[in-house]
Amino acid sequence: MARDDLIGGALWEEYSSEVQRRMDNPSNMGEITEAEKGNNELVIADFGAESCGDAVRLYWLIDPKTDTIKTSKFKSFGCGTAIASSDMMAELCMNKTVDDALKITNIDVEKALRDNPDIPAVPGQKMHCSVMAYDVIKKAASIYKGVDMDSFEEEFIICECARVTQDTLLKVIKLNKLSSIEEITDYTKAGGFCKSCIKPGGHEQKDVYLVDLLSEVKEELEAEEKSRKIIEAKGNGDFASMGLVQKIKSVESILEEYIRPTLKADGGDVELIDVKEDNDSFEVLIKYQGECMSCSMNTTTTLAGIQDMLAFKLKANIRVIVT
Repeated sequence: MARDDLIGGALWEEYSSEVQRRMDNPSNMGEITEAEKGNNELVIADFGAESCGDAVRLYWLIDPKTDTIKTSKFKSFGCGTAIASSDMMAELCMNKTVDDALKITNIDVEKALRDNPDIPAVPGQKMHCSVMAYDVIKKAASIYKGVDMDSFEEEFIICECARVTQDTLLKVIKLNKLSSIEEITDYTKAGGFCKSCIKPGGHEQKDVYLVDLLSEVKEELEAEEKSRKIIEAKGNGDFASMGLVQKIKSVESILEEYIRPTLKADGGDVELIDVKEDNDSFEVLIKYQGECMSCSMNTTTTLAGIQDMLAFKLKANIRVIVT
């Protein structure tokens, strides 16, 4: 049966010539045996993708004196895209140290398979094959180093295809006030390939999805808006016309957003004790916590900074007193 019959002519055109070539004639397929080991260390790593049933076995022949991968081969038990991705992955590992090989991502594999730098090498739904190639590198490195492969992940990845972390997504969504999956994809590429990270029901189950992050940021922004409205609640935002509860909430919201992050970064904090009116001015009573209690600047620079910020944000004559 012709390949066009198996895949479909239109879809086949979405595969680069390099991918097609490596599907038919991979350069690095094979195995490395103990007889070839010599004074080098042989690492054999297996990794399977539960989402599609594909699996890959990676062979590394490593010089233990330099940690350099002298030979890299693979065997793939899966589709043609898995073969092409694994072939390129094995090639990219060659002559690199194990640490440098760990820096190879699925994006590097996919881009290396492109004919044109601006045109993806495979359709989005097949991007997960290059993710498997990335994962087997981690597995091989973990065997060589004697550690758990999860230790190589420093951040929580939401979109495996584009290697986009949860922290990055939260920052981008909030900063740009994104409100749709389409906007997230435009800004970060997350969700633009296999789409498993968008919502439950894709080919790969996730702990956190893009829809969850959208909901989380929406709730956070709504809370901030509510806090802002408290400040503007009475007298068109006039602090003097607010009731005591509103004054306390207004001061608290400014401390939380503008003051505490800096203090907490140095191991300190500040507690709002009370707000009192004194003729045309207001006394804000605070109490330092943590490292701020013993800081030499808690009655000078830090105190002035808190007072200036409250006066600026509340547009009122504020005097901060440490209790």
